[in-house]
This record gives sequence, structure tokens and C-alpha cells, in this order.
Amino acid sequence: MADTEKIKSLSGLLKGIAQSKYYGNTEINEELLKRELYPDLPLDEFRALHDKMQGIIKSIVSADMDANQIEAFLTAQTKKQGGITAEQSTVIAKFWKNHKKKIRESMINHTRWENTLKGLKWRIDVKSNSRYSDQVNNSAAAVVEMEIGTNDKQTEFLCLEFNETKMNEMLKKLSEVEESLAALTKIS
Repeated sequence: MADTEKIKSLSGLLKGIAQSKYYGNTEINEELLKRELYPDLPLDEFRALHDKMQGIIKSIVSADMDANQIEAFLTAQTKKQGGITAEQSTVIAKFWKNHKKKIRESMINHTRWENTLKGLKWRIDVKSNSRYSDQVNNSAAAVVEMEIGTNDKQTEFLCLEFNETKMNEMLKKLSEVEESLAALTKIS
């Protein structure tokens, strides 16, 4: 196998592992990867390569490695008995650079059980003019719109409206929460 073919096959293997383990693509499995990427490699050698790459990716993902960490990790892997080659190290580093964000988001989404805040908009509404002076409301209202949901469910919208008094009460409570958190995290 030529070097460029080896690089393409390894890159495809890493992407396939990411698809099956982190992106939830059930159509990608070990047999498919073997057949498409390494048809001439004996099955036991392919499994050893697959398991090694899967273990390396798992280590990188679980530590959420940055550029310096992955460089040190891969350098150690190249020096280790039965480790990886320098070419494999380069391919793995490039793969991680391109897939880190997506894998991280996938991991976060898979560990989330409850609804999350997907969007937040707010505005201040003030009635400016009315035909009848007795209908003019000089107080402002804060309107907060929140989009809440999970990735696999339809989102819901929650709209809250606060007058000045309620807004001041909420800000006071938030200040108390902030002070409590600051007191709890204060190093003695």
C-alpha cells in the first residue's frame, strides 16, 4: 500500500470510528470499515489496528485534549513499544483538529438528560402614545422569550413578562444568589 493510500485509509478508519462511536451512525461497523478501507489486510491485523485507533481516540476524547496535549500524547505513543508511526500520529492529529468540536458537542448531547436553553431573546416594551390619556401606561415591561428543548424533541417557547417591580425583585434575588455563590467559592 502506498503512503498516500495508507494515509487515506487511516483517515477513513478514524472518521468511521467517530461516526459509529460518537455520531450515532449505526450503519458504520467494523466489517464495513474492513471491507471498504483495508480489504487486503488480514482480519486479525485489521482488528488490532481498529482497536488501537479506537483506544487512542477514546483517550483523546475523554481528556478533551488541546493542541499541546495531543502533540505530547502522540509523541509518547510513537515512542512506545507497539505504538503508532509518525505518519499515523500526523493523521490522528489532523483528524482531531478537524473533529474535536463536533465530537465534543456529540458527547455533551449524549450526556444530557433534561431540557436545555436553546435560545433567549429579551426586549423592553413601553407604551408610547394613546388616543386617550387615561390609557397611557408609563411603566415599561421587560419581555423574555426562551426556547427550551432537547435535540431529539420539538422545542417549546416560554414567554415571561416583568413589570418594573417584579424585575427589581428578580434582580435582587439574582444578586443574592451571586453573593451566595461567591461566598461558597471564596478560598479561605
